[in-house]
Amino acid sequence: MANKVLLVDDEAGFTQLLKMNLEKSGGYEVMIENDSTQAFTTALSFEPDAIILDIVMPGMDGGDVQAQFQQSPKLAKVPVVMLTALVDSAELSEGAVAQVGATTVLPKPVDLSLLLRVLEEMLA
Repeated sequence: MANKVLLVDDEAGFTQLLKMNLEKSGGYEVMIENDSTQAFTTALSFEPDAIILDIVMPGMDGGDVQAQFQQSPKLAKVPVVMLTALVDSAELSEGAVAQVGATTVLPKPVDLSLLLRVLEEMLA
């Protein structure tokens, strides 16, 4: 059975490309939400196993969205990968990931193999 991943990012082209790549890699069913103010409602109905969340978005930023998830008994334990263009991979060192609590932070543009490895570890 495929792991369900919710992808929340305001860049529609990016989310379509990432959805296609994740689903092509096998083992993932991906739902896209391009409106951060709808992310909580979408997450409740989709019931994801993991969430990929952009930090900088109009409406609500990723931190606000994640705070909503943390308030929900249904979503609080779902692992989150946050993506940001605010740091680059050089700042995180080559192939490194930053941990903020239970959240993994990856630089944008995201390296697909690194993202897949992080998702596999989170969902193991």
